[in-house]
Amino acid sequence: MTVRTAGVNDRIEKIREEMKKRGITMYIVPTSDFHESEYVGDYFKTRSYLTGFTGSAGTAVITLTQAGLWTDGRYFIQAKQQLKGSEVTLFRMGEEGVPTVEEFVRQNLRQGACLGFDGRVVNARAGETYEEIVTEKQGTIAANEDLAGIIWKDRPPFPKYPAFLLGEEYTGESTGNKLTRVREKMKENRAGVHILTSLYDIAWLFNIRGGDIAHVPVVMSFAAVTMEESFWFVHREVLDEEILRYCAQHRIIIKDYEDIYAYAENIPQDQKVLLDKRIVNYRICHSLKAEIIAKRNPTELMKAVKNQTEIRNIRNAHIKDGVAFTKFLYWLKNRIGKETISEMSASDYLERCRQEQELFSDLSFDTISAYGANAAMMHYAATTETNATLRPEGFLLVDSGGHYLDGSTDITRTISLGNLTREQKELFTAVCRCNLNLAAAKFLYGCRGTNLDILARGPLWSLGLDYKCGTGHGIGYFLNVHEGPNAFRWRRSAEPDGDCVLEEGMITTDEPGIYLEGSYGIRTENEILCRKAEKNEYGQFMEFEIITYAPIDLDAILPEEMTAKERGLLNEYHKMVYEKLSPCLEWEEREWLRRYTREI
Repeated sequence: MTVRTAGVNDRIEKIREEMKKRGITMYIVPTSDFHESEYVGDYFKTRSYLTGFTGSAGTAVITLTQAGLWTDGRYFIQAKQQLKGSEVTLFRMGEEGVPTVEEFVRQNLRQGACLGFDGRVVNARAGETYEEIVTEKQGTIAANEDLAGIIWKDRPPFPKYPAFLLGEEYTGESTGNKLTRVREKMKENRAGVHILTSLYDIAWLFNIRGGDIAHVPVVMSFAAVTMEESFWFVHREVLDEEILRYCAQHRIIIKDYEDIYAYAENIPQDQKVLLDKRIVNYRICHSLKAEIIAKRNPTELMKAVKNQTEIRNIRNAHIKDGVAFTKFLYWLKNRIGKETISEMSASDYLERCRQEQELFSDLSFDTISAYGANAAMMHYAATTETNATLRPEGFLLVDSGGHYLDGSTDITRTISLGNLTREQKELFTAVCRCNLNLAAAKFLYGCRGTNLDILARGPLWSLGLDYKCGTGHGIGYFLNVHEGPNAFRWRRSAEPDGDCVLEEGMITTDEPGIYLEGSYGIRTENEILCRKAEKNEYGQFMEFEIITYAPIDLDAILPEEMTAKERGLLNEYHKMVYEKLSPCLEWEEREWLRRYTREI
């Protein structure tokens, strides 16, 4: 979807007109669908439609006199550019002196006023926070108001793509066994019903995939699990006969998508319902008369710990993905300065390289192909207006990945296109050191992402530098490329992501970087698999296995800026890359890779 940035002020004024009709004085528009998905389909991009800011994370708050947009450090530069010329004020989340959305609401909602939002796109926990504020103000809530939908006359259609089964040769576990494990957790919590609204968790639990969000193979649906059967609230037209037979086999009863609200309302009061208020929407929770047991979905941790079949498949997917990326590097390095290449044409070539690989399904996210200053925007997306022509100098940052039936990938490489300054090489080397140091960690079981994050940031912190995001995130198996609860970040927050124990079988990205506004950006990203090391009188030690295979550009490395141990780690990594990929390459590509994985 291309969001028209022109006319933002007109759209906000139309929202205000609808607010006045309903007596609403403040209206909240999050970035969400009815399932609290990280990325949303075009139908749900109301915040982008209203503000012109197209990043994947942010919340808009509109009053009768003000309009604000809250987003995190990944998007500060992008948001500043896209909000320019509109009345929307950028609130940089996490910055000193900047109020949170909740603080802004508390400070600016007048006594007795009405706060509005669409209760289907606000999660229950956030909705309850707004309730508390409104109660303090002796005001009211209007939670059934999709005001953006009223004024959005050419809104895209609701997504309804065909669903398909993912076989056990890929998942490594049957739906029946997964349901048994979920029911065991329900018993532990004395819950008779488990309401599940996360599209990723439903896809994992039922071994079903779809295409309702770009680059996220999920099916728009809700689920409810009881001790005897399950209910799947889904648009029936996306299901074929094979899926219907499969559902009958596993006692999964098909219901209409919209029936989730009536189902929730009719759960007996004496039942206990297990659900995650961070994900289940406000309207569903307020339909319930039964007692709520508010805990994280048990499926979240289950799917984060990959089984042996998944791990074997994922390693294979990464070899294919490494072959595709190395072919792209070979093509780019040999053509830069000899023919016209742009950010978009480079991205297109890389996609073709992935499409040639066996079991390729889709990109795992929109490729970030960012040259020069564009790479200072962490989630930059090239458009026809911004598409830079590559020159034989400076850096091209490429953050990309693929969905294969045997796994999903996420890799970033910053590529030297020619002449670099001493500073560029120093910072590239520092980022490489950050990446290697985290991947080489050995630690006692019980450590969390917050314990290890400093290993990645240390080389940059020693230079008085940092990056305004986490160091890494979990990866879904042919699902969302971002997955919790495992992550690397140094800040503790209300969310356990990054603060969960790192378990054997978890796969997390290792992606430190540096972003200099107006100049360039550098990021090096590999995926690392947590596994057991030795066990002794001190306890169970853990370590990481790097499962991303592609060269780190030696043209930008200053070996003298690295310790002997760090040079050894890079040499060891490059030796593995060559061994994994060389049998799959043509002779010329193989010889090129030999040079680009040489020892330093």
